[in-house]
Amino acid sequence: MLIVVDKKIPEKAKIKLSDFGEIIQLETENITYKSISGHPDIFFCKTDNDLILAPNLPDKYLNILFENKIHFIKGEKFLKNKYPETAYYNAVVNNNFLIHNLKITDKAILDRCRDKNLISVKQGYCRCSLLPLKNNNFITSDKGIFKKLKSQGINVLFVSSDEVILPGFSHGFFEGGCGVFEDKVFILGSLKYHKEKEIIKSFLENLGYKIIELYDGQIFDGGSILFLK
Repeated sequence: MLIVVDKKIPEKAKIKLSDFGEIIQLETENITYKSISGHPDIFFCKTDNDLILAPNLPDKYLNILFENKIHFIKGEKFLKNKYPETAYYNAVVNNNFLIHNLKITDKAILDRCRDKNLISVKQGYCRCSLLPLKNNNFITSDKGIFKKLKSQGINVLFVSSDEVILPGFSHGFFEGGCGVFEDKVFILGSLKYHKEKEIIKSFLENLGYKIIELYDGQIFDGGSILFLK
């Protein structure tokens, strides 16, 4: 299994993650701004059967996908340096929903989600701020997304991101510090540094998840953790 992470995440997190698969460290230059230049959720979007990626993702990562027989599709829109041109692929897709600011979503994602319920939100950095979990459960740090999902009758937990690290900003998103694979939720840091640790832990454990904390420190927004098989 390949595990794609921002090269800038803490080294201790990379070491622990390497027990679960081969680590691919993402870094780019002159595509988007520095804080998110290695974020997997900026460059990739997973749908049910396809991995959709930005067409200006550097070739060395395309070669890694080829070598590991990971099927992918190039999107149409090239990422650029300023929002919203940084967020074309930052959508959330699960078995039932496509959630994103649908005004900016790349056509390749929309084409593969025609059979899903489409929920448009104002937040273009949707995957950065929304963690999809099993059985249509979610965690978000965005109040607009929270209200929209609640209005649809969807079970969603709102959490603060005040303690989350994102270099270049006052804070990042909690959800950007997480990745989900099978029955495990991986966290780039430790919940003990989050003021709502008990609420988050209870929510995840009640859904049947095992929490894997990747290092002892504040949660680091690395643009999610992408697991590819």
